[in-house]
Amino acid sequence: MEAGMRGNRIQAYKHKGKDKQELRRRRADVKIELRKNKRSEEIAKRRNAPLDDDIDEEDDRVIEDYATNVVIAHVAQRAKDPDPKIQLEAVQAIRKLLSKDKAPPIDYIVEPGLQFEAAWALTNIASGTSAQTRAVVHFGAVPRFIALLNSSNHDVCEQAVWALGNIIGDGAELRDYVLSQGLLRPLLKFVSPNVSLSFLRNVAWVLVNLCRSKEPSPPLETVVQVLNALIALIHHNDLDILVDCVWALSYLTDGSKQQVQAVINTSIVPTLIEFMSAKEIKLQTAALRAVGNIVTGTDQHTQIVLDNGALNHFRNLLTHDKEKVKKEALWFISNVTAGVPKQIQMVIEAGLIPLMINCLATAGFYTRKEAVWAVTNLAINGATEHISLLVGEGVIPPLCEMLTFDDVQCIHIVLDGILNILKALPNEIGKITIIIEECGGLTTIEQLQGNENPNISKLSSDIVEKYFMAENEIQDVQPEKTEKQYNFVVDNIPKSKFNF
Repeated sequence: MEAGMRGNRIQAYKHKGKDKQELRRRRADVKIELRKNKRSEEIAKRRNAPLDDDIDEEDDRVIEDYATNVVIAHVAQRAKDPDPKIQLEAVQAIRKLLSKDKAPPIDYIVEPGLQFEAAWALTNIASGTSAQTRAVVHFGAVPRFIALLNSSNHDVCEQAVWALGNIIGDGAELRDYVLSQGLLRPLLKFVSPNVSLSFLRNVAWVLVNLCRSKEPSPPLETVVQVLNALIALIHHNDLDILVDCVWALSYLTDGSKQQVQAVINTSIVPTLIEFMSAKEIKLQTAALRAVGNIVTGTDQHTQIVLDNGALNHFRNLLTHDKEKVKKEALWFISNVTAGVPKQIQMVIEAGLIPLMINCLATAGFYTRKEAVWAVTNLAINGATEHISLLVGEGVIPPLCEMLTFDDVQCIHIVLDGILNILKALPNEIGKITIIIEECGGLTTIEQLQGNENPNISKLSSDIVEKYFMAENEIQDVQPEKTEKQYNFVVDNIPKSKFNF
């Protein structure tokens, strides 16, 4: 398809994901009916001609204008006008031309040019609201679009793919309906080096929409077939195709254990890991999400990712100029530190603890919140020596500072982390409590005892009562040693004499 034409139509895409921009052109519902009755081979074919009262003088004038000025092409042009009224008028005009008793232009109507224009108009309607998309489906467009995938006309095929992508993008229900109509086989034949770049981009985008919805996820059989296509496309040199393929894989790795295993079985994980250091940030973030979803699963899946050298990329990711990259990287690490001690040891050996703590202390709030998850998960799941190292690297002061933010979830996570650090290191309690007090953490924790959230209030009280209260209680009574004995000095006794 020509670049100029594609540019004019780019807004007709329908995207549903939060990481994809929605490109939509809204159109009103259009009802299209081409009826053909066949009584027998001996009886002439009849068209569904309108009743006399269905065509008034204005209708006759419109039909005459179109016919006498040879404007079927003009009608097709009007069918893609942004104004829904003009679209509807054009489609009605086509229906009325086909209803003529004498010499209706049937041969021209079935030409690929008009098929293309009609598919274009319906594509625009399907890019609208869910109700508009479902109207296109209700009037039987899906089987016809799938049939057009076998057209000998390249543009007609591409337009049909585009329309089906918009319908699939509406959600899991329509996705499954389109699949049930036999989409995959004719669609996947276009994953070929002989297909134009614009067409291949459309195919990749449809594959993304097939993978996107997960309530429910696509059938595992479908996933396997789509994976074969994605593996073929992921080595393409076009950035748009690459990014779409990686996002499709990220949706699959965000699904069931069976889906994640299916992705791992393709041996694509090392390629995704390499993309985490891509110069193009949209490819890098898509790869981070795809691999990060894998490490949210089982410890076995996480170990596969780590064994393929994923942590080698994180020195650069945790010091990246883009805040969203650091945030995604810390989210990834937080899922590794939620694993077993062996995996936490790999994070430590990669030299990532100081970088994590630096992000905790200096990054934007949402990045720091991900860092909170990363270090507190380590405090909960790590071995004693891991937690001791975390404290030695200076995690306590920035962790206590996070208690000052007005975020209930963040405060809860931090308090839980501090409590776990104190429990895990009984031999270092004195040192840790001094650090907490000197950085102002104790004051904040004491204030949080009165927090309206019962969980925060309880955690704060537990920390104060178990690790700080005993020290406070003995401050008022201090023994003073003389040459031969101890004298107890009580600070709060009034200096005036006692009266009995």
